[in-house]
Amino acid sequence: MTITELNNHENAHISALILDLDGTLLDTEYVTRSVLREFLASYGKVLITDKEHGRVGRTQKESAIAIVNNYELPLTPDQFIAEITPLYRAKWKDAKPLPGANRLIQHLHKHQIPFALASNSLREYIDAKISHQKGWKELFSVILGSDQVLSGKPSPDLFLEAAKRMSVDPINCLVIEDSLIGVKTAKAAGMKVVVVPSKSEADAAALADSSLHSLMEFRPELWGLPSFDDCT
Repeated sequence: MTITELNNHENAHISALILDLDGTLLDTEYVTRSVLREFLASYGKVLITDKEHGRVGRTQKESAIAIVNNYELPLTPDQFIAEITPLYRAKWKDAKPLPGANRLIQHLHKHQIPFALASNSLREYIDAKISHQKGWKELFSVILGSDQVLSGKPSPDLFLEAAKRMSVDPINCLVIEDSLIGVKTAKAAGMKVVVVPSKSEADAAALADSSLHSLMEFRPELWGLPSFDDCT
């Protein structure tokens, strides 16, 4: 950890967390990528991972526009969404929590630290994804999708609304994200942000207050929060 990161931690008075879902808490990318690969193959296209860069963290409509354009599909973005969403839904049950996700959720709940789930997914999709994870829906203080605010990420609306619903000043919120878009959103909202960047989102680390390889590396005590009980 650099001196700058230490200073950032020391100057922060964190009283609530805002967590992203896809790629941060839940490994939905692994299961949905296989769906996208098969879907593209049905149109004679081959999934190119380089084209995934820039799509991570975007809203459903923005992601659909990017895929339709990148692969020159004979579909409108709305037609693409209508065709692929049922296929995605069938796979969400197979998505596994990322390392450290359950540990963090249980820790925050145990110590009565308010924490929100704020995702660029539609609220309906968030509920469907977390319904397969025991206790998640009940433990979050607030759950918000991009369709519940005026604009999704990178607009700060989502994070500001989450802070408002938790009755916490944005400056006292810590965001945990995996994408560059998410990090920019946190900064726009005036919040501190920790990033666990996916392979295609390495640029996010430079903008975040702290960068981790895994949620297992997260140290709440550096942000003035209770340390994990399993730490020695």
